[in-house]
Amino acid sequence: MRFMETPDNATPAGDTETADTPTGIAAEDWATASAEPQYRAAVIDLLGALAYGELAAFERLAEDAKLAPTLEDKAELAKMASAEFHHFERLRDRLAAVDAEPTAAMEPFAKALDDFHRQTAPSDWLEGLVKAYVGDSIASDFYREVAARLDSDTRALVLAVLDDTGHGNFAVEKVRAAIDADPRVGGRLALWARRLMGEALSQAQRVVAERDALSTMLVGGVADGFDLAEVGRMFSRITEAHTKRMAALGLAA
Repeated sequence: MRFMETPDNATPAGDTETADTPTGIAAEDWATASAEPQYRAAVIDLLGALAYGELAAFERLAEDAKLAPTLEDKAELAKMASAEFHHFERLRDRLAAVDAEPTAAMEPFAKALDDFHRQTAPSDWLEGLVKAYVGDSIASDFYREVAARLDSDTRALVLAVLDDTGHGNFAVEKVRAAIDADPRVGGRLALWARRLMGEALSQAQRVVAERDALSTMLVGGVADGFDLAEVGRMFSRITEAHTKRMAALGLAA
């Protein structure tokens, strides 16, 4: 689920001549960039991971709707689930368009993502909202960082499926209202959000480490990847965005 674009990840409007101007593979389209076999393999991995992530999010939201306290809340979650499935369809169709079998592309990531969702299954409605708002946004921040180094066609698709679904205010309103009604709820949810942060980062590291093409791309083998210093800065930016989301919910990071 994609609730929020932070200032750290926003693209500067009208900024064409700064250091953010795409260079290398990021300045190429898919037809040109995919001539490099390792890059093509890495992008298929990335799209496969994203596609399964969206499918799992759809499935999870449909399940979480059972915890909703009102029909209005249930309908809101159904709307979110619909947006996730639409994102999945776009990624599935893109994989097919570049001659990659969608199921085969998703399969290597299914266990890690299923394990993450099983280990972070919410026990109630509020935990589900925090997971949707905070937990999924951590993954979105990571993929946005990677997208900056992708070819223009792939970058546009990735950013589109990570786009804000417009439901951030819904989660913030519900969680803050619950904390106002019972301040003790804040402590429990803050601990839950910290656990989500740790599990999400560990899961992302496992996924990358297990896929050679993807890990090579991220550490600079292709696609102008991150050097070790930039990896550190990337995780600092992700952590900072997480802290901002915690504050929006009224929780201590």
